[in-house]
Amino acid sequence: MTLAELVPIALKISILAIVFSLGLAARPAELIYLFRRPRELARSLLVMCVLMPLLAYALVQVFSLPRPVAIVLIALSLAPVPPLLPRKQAKAHGDEAYSIGLLVAVALISVVWIPLALEINQRVFGLPLGVPIGAVAKVVAMTVLAPLIAGVVVAKFAPGLAPRLGRLFSTLGWLLLLTAAVLVLASQWRVIASLVHDGTLVAMALFVVIGMAAGHLIGGPDPSDRTVLATAACSRHPGVALAISHLNFPDEHLIAAAVLLFLLVNMVLTIPYVFWRKRVGAAAAIA
Repeated sequence: MTLAELVPIALKISILAIVFSLGLAARPAELIYLFRRPRELARSLLVMCVLMPLLAYALVQVFSLPRPVAIVLIALSLAPVPPLLPRKQAKAHGDEAYSIGLLVAVALISVVWIPLALEINQRVFGLPLGVPIGAVAKVVAMTVLAPLIAGVVVAKFAPGLAPRLGRLFSTLGWLLLLTAAVLVLASQWRVIASLVHDGTLVAMALFVVIGMAAGHLIGGPDPSDRTVLATAACSRHPGVALAISHLNFPDEHLIAAAVLLFLLVNMVLTIPYVFWRKRVGAAAAIA
């Protein structure tokens, strides 16, 4: 088996393991947290599903971006919360219930919202994008809902075993993810570097920074909610973005490289915010 075949398998296993570990630590009530709080849900959807796609479209219009970057930026803006994000939000003192609830709510809503949003994009903005509901549902179910619910079920029936399993699967998942990331960067850095021109980094940076600012400002009065929505707004689901992009542009070979470049930009720019919110949360806990 070649490296190109091993990396996607490692990535899929790592995501399943990490999300399963999240489910082992989650409570069933957290899965429907936002559906019981309509105001918080409305604020979250405004940022995640309305403002971020509009921002992506504006950036594509303003900057002369390489074609794969423009495609990926639009696709990322429509993708739901990434399944690995709650760990980052927990480190930044984000509210755990809101974090898990947002993951589930946006994942479920995105199954219908993404095909609808792509149709709106095509009719209003003339962007030739479309994707079947089944394709979105498959990615969301496999990477978010199934492993998360499986973890909750195991924790329900084996509460004594759940913490140990959670640590095991979390460690395994992050080790696999780190290994896959290093292998991808080592083998694809030339391809990724080829996209760094014509405003690519500026557009991606603005998408991340403005998304964080929007989530933070609209996140409501609770500081921990602001932290969750800020990090969620700028961190999108790469699997869904890849599915949207490849279904519409199967001959565009630099799409995966553009997604990897965005993940790198996102990681670098969100680190200062996460550390800041961590300090604020620690100071609030002491006070």
